[in-house]
Amino acid sequence: MNIILFDGVCNLCNSTVLFLINHDAKINLHFVAQQTEVGKRIMHQHAILDECNSIIFIMDEKIYYKSEAVIEIAKLLTGWPHFFKYTALLPKFIRDGVYNLIAKNRYSLFGKKSTCMMPSKSNKERFLIESSNYNK
Repeated sequence: MNIILFDGVCNLCNSTVLFLINHDAKINLHFVAQQTEVGKRIMHQHAILDECNSIIFIMDEKIYYKSEAVIEIAKLLTGWPHFFKYTALLPKFIRDGVYNLIAKNRYSLFGKKSTCMMPSKSNKERFLIESSNYNK
């Protein structure tokens, strides 16, 4: 199972999750907010530190952070977002530098929710909300 751990109270992150759902025609991606019990358990099982300032992508038990997560996720998308995989041609320090700049300012630029996003009925199966949705 390919899992994206995201900041569930970040408006930019929530919008990105919805964007990814719309461009993941093969339903390769599953999502969990880092702040939820399931998110915390997954992070603990994979020895991931509390990283709410980075998207975390787990694919085939390998963990990707920041721009590398974006590149690996893009490889699974359909349509024009698939082209984000080509950012791998840029040096990592540039990719992560841009990523860090956006991540550092995401609350002031895009806002923050007081609670984690709840998925709609149409995409609920894509979210790991309960422990039964994630069996490790």
